[in-house]
Amino acid sequence: MAQEQAAEGASELQDNALRIPKPDLFDLEQIRFVTDNDYPPFNYLDEEGDLTGFNVDLMRAICDELSVECSIRTVSWSRLLPSLKEGEADAVIASIRISEQTLKEVDFTDSYYHTPARFVALKSNPVKAITPETLSGKKIGVIDGTAHEVYLGDFFTQSAVVSFGSMDEAKSALRGGKVDFLFGDGVSLMFWLNGTLSESCCEFRGGPFTESRYFGEGIGIALTKGNRKLRDALNYGLHLARSEGRFEELYLRYFPLSFF
Repeated sequence: MAQEQAAEGASELQDNALRIPKPDLFDLEQIRFVTDNDYPPFNYLDEEGDLTGFNVDLMRAICDELSVECSIRTVSWSRLLPSLKEGEADAVIASIRISEQTLKEVDFTDSYYHTPARFVALKSNPVKAITPETLSGKKIGVIDGTAHEVYLGDFFTQSAVVSFGSMDEAKSALRGGKVDFLFGDGVSLMFWLNGTLSESCCEFRGGPFTESRYFGEGIGIALTKGNRKLRDALNYGLHLARSEGRFEELYLRYFPLSFF
């Protein structure tokens, strides 16, 4: 069942566009990527201290498809876009959302996955359907200062929104019955639900929330403004990785349970 869900998730992320023409790759000899190392399973350090993850392996697949030499190094999250704009890197592959705000600073490739927002509840919670009406009067935990908090404030106006400083605090509040639901990033919540730390306490409720105004237009590789040649090359590499099945292979490897 989990494999079927993951396969459905991979299909959800596939680009169904017609085959795109090969761009001009002349003089494209090397691409310098940066990422961070603290967002498993997308980019993180393994037990031996080596950089790995879905984004890292996807970068390698793209570069292999383009026959281009690539390098990747880690910087802190706050240094990702500055590294790009200051010429220290050519591209950022670190799960940065394509949004109105980020598009003011950088350009992006086509999106290669989306991170929907999801509700989580204790398995014993009797409320199955998720609507503003069914959650009226319920306490919903959310991380302070996030798009998820704004979304709740705009649409779940009859619920009691309880903001927390960290996801760990919010998860603890849910398990302790201090809130009835938790609303947040579907990817992070998927791994918590599927891991040992949740102790099988909880489950997703309702469907994914993907409104682009709040949660962006998906995740893409960030580039400096106006670098059309590199954008076209990376889009072509992404297309080849998808059409040859390498993207789906990576997705199934890193995501045992769909977050959609």
